[in-house]
Amino acid sequence: MKVSVVIAILIAGLLGPWTFSGWSMGSRVPVVGTLAEDFHLVDLNGKPQSLGEYKGQIVLLNFWATWCKPCTTEMPAMQRTYDRLREKGFVVLAVNELEDDAKVREHIKQYGHTFPVLMDRDNTVANQFGVYGLPVSVFIDEQGVVQEYIKGGLLTEQKIYDVVGRIQKLEPATAASLN
Repeated sequence: MKVSVVIAILIAGLLGPWTFSGWSMGSRVPVVGTLAEDFHLVDLNGKPQSLGEYKGQIVLLNFWATWCKPCTTEMPAMQRTYDRLREKGFVVLAVNELEDDAKVREHIKQYGHTFPVLMDRDNTVANQFGVYGLPVSVFIDEQGVVQEYIKGGLLTEQKIYDVVGRIQKLEPATAASLN
């Protein structure tokens, strides 16, 4: 019995760096009210991007995949809100998980999305944000603080306006009138 426990501990120690790297999912859900940890990913054009570049803006960080029906269903609402609010300090960062660039590029082109799409090729950022299942949306304020974490569900324009309005300290009805 003791030998099997020692062997299990040794195996866990040897596999630890791989087991708990980018391939593990959902290890750290960010706590609302804490600073969002910065990350660096490449967008579909090959340009390096980081969360820190968007400090001073309200960020909707959305984790998605082309095969995820709820993900693709909520993207038009994200696009319409992005179109209406991007000049007012709002950005959507759509983080694609583990998919091929060509497939993602085709999807984005087909549906006419213009918000930045970042490629999380090894699932590191998804893991960093505690993503387990899709879609997941994280709203981050202008100071880089996580204000809302939404797992599953479906983002609508109204839901996005409500959260952005709350972050801006506006009444949701006022935020909705920004369209």
